[in-house]
Amino acid sequence: MEKEMKLSIIVPVYNMASDHKLEYCLDSLVNQTVEDYEIIAVDDCSTDNSMEILKEYERRFPEKFRAVHSEVNRHQGGAKNIGLRMAKGEWIGFIDSDDWIRPDMYERLIERAKSTGADLAGCDYCLTDVHSMEVGQIVHNNKKSQSGILNKEKRASLILDGGSLVVKIFRRSMIMEKELWFPEDIFYEDNALGNSYLVLAKHFEYIEEPMYYYYQHDTSTVHTISPKRCEDRMEAGRLMLAEAKRHGYFEELRPELEYSFTLLFYINTLFTYMAGVGKTKYGFVKAMGKEMKETFPEFEKNSYYQERTHAEEKKLIRMQQRSTLFFMLYYKLLWAYRRWRKRRG
Repeated sequence: MEKEMKLSIIVPVYNMASDHKLEYCLDSLVNQTVEDYEIIAVDDCSTDNSMEILKEYERRFPEKFRAVHSEVNRHQGGAKNIGLRMAKGEWIGFIDSDDWIRPDMYERLIERAKSTGADLAGCDYCLTDVHSMEVGQIVHNNKKSQSGILNKEKRASLILDGGSLVVKIFRRSMIMEKELWFPEDIFYEDNALGNSYLVLAKHFEYIEEPMYYYYQHDTSTVHTISPKRCEDRMEAGRLMLAEAKRHGYFEELRPELEYSFTLLFYINTLFTYMAGVGKTKYGFVKAMGKEMKETFPEFEKNSYYQERTHAEEKKLIRMQQRSTLFFMLYYKLLWAYRRWRKRRG
């Protein structure tokens, strides 16, 4: 039986060889101050030379680096699952392969978790468009009030404002026990599983300090809009609810889940689709609105929806619920007019 180590860092990789993005990420990982850890970098069937870069790091750092190649592209969820099955760490961390972290991030998170008895710990991140350790625009990923033993109030808060999974560490034993495998072959796998990774923990600790660098660039996958991505976001919403029911927290946290589903499945998808997909389809928009209403018939009365949704979005959503055709015509005319006004100065 292999000895358990302190930490496993899982890095899904897909076509990140250009502009030294991958090397900058990996350099930050091999230079972590935490002791007794491994890096599992999973190449998700890249078409560039990402795998060659990973092999070079494995050659240079054989004691801590494992380069793995997937023969089939299964998106980040599939790559993460491969890493999880191979991991030997007491703690699990995930990182996107175009981002990087401070040398002491994982040491700080593990120390905080150990000293408090937490089984989940996280920090803040910053936005940057240059490869540098200089702190950019800080994003507070969580709230101080979420720290501590997780009662219903804290779990509800984590569903509403759980933040990103990549700036957190998780006990591997919880992931294995609860079978928290990511969905494969879709985008937004974190949205589908994120709630379970957070609310099934017993104690969360938050360090209000940016130790993760989120790299913003034009080729980032989060900036791409397509019908496939919109469909995947909707599927992630369905899976999010299925996960809550599977683990028994759906009814207890129903208002928060209703709003989270509404935001993910409907609001974000609807307006992303209308603004970013060139040739929009009436049937797609109509089916989306119909499924939203069937899943949560009273979603417009949800208190979080009322508080957090912009007035114009509420107006447009109400319009779509009444008439998809009128909504689509109105939306296109509205934004054509706004673009015309902008050009005129």
